[in-house]
Amino acid sequence: MNINMSLWNSVRKIAKHNKIFAVPVRYLNLLEYQSKNLLRKNGVAIQNFCMVDENGLQDLEKFNASEYVIKAQILAGGRGKGHFDNGFKGGVHITKNKQDVKAVVDQMLGHRLITKQTPKDGIPVKKIMIAQSVNIKRETYLCILMDRQKNGPVIIASPAGGVDIEGVAEKTPHLLKSIPVDIFEGVTDQMSNDLADFLEFKGSLRQKASDEIKKLWKLFLSVDATQIEINPLVETDDGQVISVDAKLNFDDNAQFRQKEIFAMEDTSESDPREVEASKHNLNYIGMSGNIGCLVNGAGLAMATMDIIKLHGGDPANFLDVGGGVKEDQVHAAFKIITSDEKVKAILVNVFGGIVNCATIANGIIGALKTMSLKVPLIVRLEGTNAKEARGILKESGLNIQTAADFEDAAKKAVASV
Repeated sequence: MNINMSLWNSVRKIAKHNKIFAVPVRYLNLLEYQSKNLLRKNGVAIQNFCMVDENGLQDLEKFNASEYVIKAQILAGGRGKGHFDNGFKGGVHITKNKQDVKAVVDQMLGHRLITKQTPKDGIPVKKIMIAQSVNIKRETYLCILMDRQKNGPVIIASPAGGVDIEGVAEKTPHLLKSIPVDIFEGVTDQMSNDLADFLEFKGSLRQKASDEIKKLWKLFLSVDATQIEINPLVETDDGQVISVDAKLNFDDNAQFRQKEIFAMEDTSESDPREVEASKHNLNYIGMSGNIGCLVNGAGLAMATMDIIKLHGGDPANFLDVGGGVKEDQVHAAFKIITSDEKVKAILVNVFGGIVNCATIANGIIGALKTMSLKVPLIVRLEGTNAKEARGILKESGLNIQTAADFEDAAKKAVASV
């Protein structure tokens, strides 16, 4: 994803303000078991687990524990309080009997799990994690993240873990510590020991917790993470320090270095239009309106959505083709926009700076020659080679409305639907 997160969040805020709808953010999606595999691979202490999927229970047959935790794997929270489309309650179960594990798996696998964070009809469960239960004596919180205000990584810690950390910050701020980390110096022994003390690990557990913190920092660097959140980081009754639950976010710009990690992304729950857009290096978010937008630049895209709303229309999407767009990307953008049955008109709004307007014009014509466009198309081009581009559109003989300026384009788009 090329768009930076501050701009992406601005899109979300504008969409919410204009009552378009809550805009989803696309980022690397890893299931819980994938995140835990990364932790385990980097030496971080976690629960032992095995996986069950449509291929059968072979791994479960070889996996033994005194108590089992059965967790449906979907990209949504609230699994424990969710329910399945077959009436089965809960996406998280605990049992000591392996036969009960098989019975629970049978109720989960292939069925749709519905939680507060899923669509109304839920998400199909294709994988289930069976983990060894640990007896938790105490829960703490630890997070390493990139902080713009601190211009670098920050560690946030609290001895009050296993709960909503925002609530801890609001009600008991003295239980929250934030420590900036020098990216070159890293997490020192003194820093990790101080954090272990603040998290109230005593005796031999202090050194174990300190070591786990340093391992998490090493993982943070090695995978180009923007966030590693461990909630909870627990003390067990047999004297272990274990990361029970983990959330990892990654720097999308590091994809070329982290090919193995990005190849694990699960896109089965994502909007297929967003997935297709990412393949062509386009930034796309589907919305609830009926005017498709193709724009270059996130700022202009947001302004385009605003002016459409101002004149009584509803944008159907946010689609930023970027500054270095090529003709094939314009073609792909048209296919993505027109795949939305709600789209009743398309507005192309391009200000040529880095991008050549003639490239956009040729891309539009190439796209229209390979598809049957059944909705009005309004095009506003300004900037680099705009006059030449408008001439290209006119000479094509295709049914394209051109606009004199930004406002004219928006009025024509709204009027056409």
